[in-house]
Amino acid sequence: MKFIFEVKMKPGYTVAEYAEAWVEASEIIQQAPGARGTYLHRKIGEPDTLLAIAHWESKAHRDAKDDRRSEIVRGILEKHARTCEITVIGEFEEPEWQVLPPRRD
Repeated sequence: MKFIFEVKMKPGYTVAEYAEAWVEASEIIQQAPGARGTYLHRKIGEPDTLLAIAHWESKAHRDAKDDRRSEIVRGILEKHARTCEITVIGEFEEPEWQVLPPRRD
């Protein structure tokens, strides 16, 4: 499953600062059972806006993680709550179907 949210930097906080903290927190969170990676995408035309995607084996795995166990993660999340506008887009199952371009060998 994927947990997807949008992050807008507030004045005085940069995408580079957010990304540095994101990596630090993600390295800890990715040790949780079922964690499968995290991704940041910068919005075209809005360089201070990111799409954040956390990939999990299942919703149950994501729900079972406890960010409060790590003082580092807790501090980063608290800072981001003050320095960013975070909008949860939602939780999504893995795709039921895909349409991919044909392979060109």
